[in-house]
Amino acid sequence: QVQLVESGGGLVQSGGSLRLSCVASGINLDNYAIGWLRQAPGKEREGVSCFRRPTGSLYYAESVKDRFTFSRDNDKNTVYLHLNNLKPEDTAVYYCAIDGSQICDLSPLVYEDWGPGTRVTVSS
Repeated sequence: QVQLVESGGGLVQSGGSLRLSCVASGINLDNYAIGWLRQAPGKEREGVSCFRRPTGSLYYAESVKDRFTFSRDNDKNTVYLHLNNLKPEDTAVYYCAIDGSQICDLSPLVYEDWGPGTRVTVSS
């Protein structure tokens, strides 16, 4: 059974940093495209970053490029999203998600399994 669990969210001041983690169980993340997505209050869910191991494809949304960094620990079957220079508009629930067809895409529609999310709140 696939399970994804995010952690690391919290309340941080503008300009601060957080590291989000997503631990996978029941699957090997090497066989999936992995996405980080977020949903801000009153807004639609949007892609933040995605990674596809076979090609090394790694994409970021323009709004987070140069501030957020995707990384992974194969031994722990875990991926991370490092959030730096946070802004109030980054406030959202952040999700990790996987796609078995390995489509690395920022569209939420391609992802088939999701974690419950972790909340990030950035104060001004």
